[in-house]
Amino acid sequence: MAARGGGGMTASTRLAYQYVVLRCVPRVDREEFLNVGVVVYCQSADYLEVAWEVDRDRLAALDPGLDLDQVCEALTFVEGVCAGDERGGAAGAKPPGQRFGFLKAPRSTVLQPGPVHGGVTTDPARQLDHLLSKLVT
Repeated sequence: MAARGGGGMTASTRLAYQYVVLRCVPRVDREEFLNVGVVVYCQSADYLEVAWEVDRDRLAALDPGLDLDQVCEALTFVEGVCAGDERGGAAGAKPPGQRFGFLKAPRSTVLQPGPVHGGVTTDPARQLDHLLSKLVT
């Protein structure tokens, strides 16, 4: 995962943020999924980051034929979009708000974003870690 920064905010600054949980949906027709990552976007801190963890055994239990390396490649693409680098292709070249918009858009692929949620935090990076441990691991 990429390094995370706090954008120079003080500890008492309360920042609004949005997040989506990334779901691995091995068979869209069965509507079964496993949470594999979280994307947090905080406009005021210029923060867009993903954290993810793939539980290969649990995913294989949902679909033994699932290409787990492809799931990890898709999550690496999301990292590139968040970082704004070449791994994110054309989407990575956009401003952070547009990159988050791209990542939160519904799609019918193996890796899908859940609904957008929001909150307030003093530290977006710490919030990302908290959401990952609460919703994924």
